[in-house]
Amino acid sequence: MLEVVDRHPHARAVLRAAVPPEGAPSHAYLFHGPAGAGKREAARAFAAELLAEGASDPVNARRRVVEGVHPDFTWVKPSGAAEMLVSDIDEPVVAAITRTPFEARRRVFVVEGADTMNDQAANKMLKTLEEPPPFAHLVLLTDKPGNILPTIASRCQLVRFEAATHEELSQRLQTKHGVPPLTADACARLALGDAERALALALAEGPALRDAAECYARAALHGTLAERPHIALLDQARARGDAAASGVASQIAADAELLPDREARRLKRDGETAGKRAHRRAYAATIDHGLQLSALWLRDVACVKDGVPELVHHSDRTEQLGHDADGSDATPGRLRDAVGLVETTRTTFILNPSEELALEALASKLERTLRA
Repeated sequence: MLEVVDRHPHARAVLRAAVPPEGAPSHAYLFHGPAGAGKREAARAFAAELLAEGASDPVNARRRVVEGVHPDFTWVKPSGAAEMLVSDIDEPVVAAITRTPFEARRRVFVVEGADTMNDQAANKMLKTLEEPPPFAHLVLLTDKPGNILPTIASRCQLVRFEAATHEELSQRLQTKHGVPPLTADACARLALGDAERALALALAEGPALRDAAECYARAALHGTLAERPHIALLDQARARGDAAASGVASQIAADAELLPDREARRLKRDGETAGKRAHRRAYAATIDHGLQLSALWLRDVACVKDGVPELVHHSDRTEQLGHDADGSDATPGRLRDAVGLVETTRTTFILNPSEELALEALASKLERTLRA
């Protein structure tokens, strides 16, 4: 387990003191740090150590935890379109935590995206944390510790995970996934310390999302909004939403085959709602990521204009950045104002009833700001 947290000094120190038989694990932990820092992998490895203690076959117990099939191990993810619902934790955690272990000495519950819990879910979790049974251990995961209720955080032992440097991410992309060095360096920089995002940018639909975000920013710079550059971002979001919904549908269909007819029908009905929520999550996340990339493009153009091209994130597209810097009248100050507009839109996106209208409105604001 320790090799998983080797590059995280604080996490290594806390978890080393908790691993049995010498260690004494706390009833609750809050793993916090940037996305892709390794919190999920560490949580699974930590749970494996806790459930392997006293097992007749510790190696087998660890393997089943890693594979997610140990009866005393529960992993919970948000199912809402933008939040964790009370139903996500009510039966899987709140009710289940009172039941004695099936085969291990303990039960371990990992709650992913703990910062997205709605008020009902947060209150249920708080009550669970106040009086947990002695054999239960909870591990909450969050990329945004500031969004966790202070009353929940105060009842957990905090475990900090550090962001990887872009050099580390780039090396990982090259050695593990065969990404060319120049592309790996750019994706690592654009990920802003998020290892999962770096990988997503480098592979599959990542390059297409980068292109769409770049076109969106450049259209505002060069006054070509008539080409409707936001459509490419929406297409990317729709495709990823469809893929997420399809994945849920496939899983529901596979699970339904193992159930009696009545239970199978109920599962399929619930699955339709779950599929819609998965589509919405992926759709909104893709648009948000695309806007972040657009803001980073405008930021990089400002860096070139300021004479510090070595600071750009799009390190594999320096020629295009130079073209934009030379061909645009936008000052570095106006470019930074434009970045602020994009970030404001990302922050308030949940209030917009239509993503297409919001993207069109933002593009117009960017053009007015950049081409004043």
